[in-house]
This record gives sequence, C-alpha cells and structure tokens, in this order.
Amino acid sequence: MIAGVLGMLTTLRWLFKRPVTAHYPDQHLPVQERYMGFPALLWDESAEEPFCTGCMVCVRECPTQCMSAEMMDNPKFTDGSSHRRKIIETFEINLNRCILCGICVDVCAFDAIEMSYEHELASYGRAGARADLGLLLDGGRRYQVEASWVPENADKNVAGVALAKKAAAAKAKAQDAGTGAEGSDGAEGDA
Repeated sequence: MIAGVLGMLTTLRWLFKRPVTAHYPDQHLPVQERYMGFPALLWDESAEEPFCTGCMVCVRECPTQCMSAEMMDNPKFTDGSSHRRKIIETFEINLNRCILCGICVDVCAFDAIEMSYEHELASYGRAGARADLGLLLDGGRRYQVEASWVPENADKNVAGVALAKKAAAAKAKAQDAGTGAEGSDGAEGDA
C-alpha cells in the first residue's frame, strides 16, 4: 500500500514538471551553432559556378567511401570568366553511409565543401538517401547564407579575386617588360 502511494506521489510530482523532450516532427529543438550536419558543396558567386573542381581528394580520403564524383573541362575557363580549368560534372554522397567526420572538409584545398547545418534529409525510398549535385549545391547556398560563410583562401579560390590578381600580375609583367626593353635600348644607344 505504501509503495503504491509513493509511486502515485512520484507520478504527480513529474506531472507538473516541464517536459524535456520535443514531439518531433511537430516540434523542432534549435540546432547548436557548432553542430555538424551533412556535407554541402559551396557556390562561387563571382563565377556562378561551384568551387569544386572534381579533384577527388575528398572521395579518396573518405573513410566510408560514401562519395562519388566526376569532373569535366570548364567552358568558362576558355572564355576567361573563371580560373578553374576543371569543374565538377556529377557529385553524389550516400547520406546513409556518411558518418559526419568532416575529413572531406579538412582535405579540400578549394573551399568547396563544408559541413552544413542540414540534418533532416530522411526519406522513404531506398535511393532517397543519395544526395546529388543539385541537392548538395542547394544545401551549400543555404549554409553560406546562414553561417555568413567566407572562403579561407579567397586569393586562390574565388574566381573574381583570382582573375583580378592574375590580371594585375600580367599588367605588372607587361610594364616591367616595357621598361626593361626601353632600358636595354637606351643602354645600347649610349655604348
């Protein structure tokens, strides 16, 4: 009898406390700022193309081999609007195999991939866990806005900055060549 009363008191005490769980999917708890969601590919606004060149370093270094990619020649490189010779053609991540380790982000030299805040990508289909290039780029664009993302190495990776730097170097080289030619002509005339 006493055990029954103690049990009822415990139940009544917990009845008036605030719940600690959320009724998912109706209620969503806020995601912590340092949370690592699924990988996303980032977009270079200055060239209107992804940062990814398809170098395959992330694919080779992935411990679960959940990524696959193919590269192609970049048509914007030939017309001079991009500094990337190669560009990503297809990219796919099997999200069921991804362990969110972040190795792909660490090994990428092109600021092309980041761990986004995206964590709700469940689906009913077996192939629904495969994120293709379009889905990865959409997630990357959302992440760039949400996190106010800036590239770590803009001089090398952002097309607008790299092309401007290349043009300035070519202009300086042309000026040096022009001054060097005039200096050598003048020296020959004095001799």
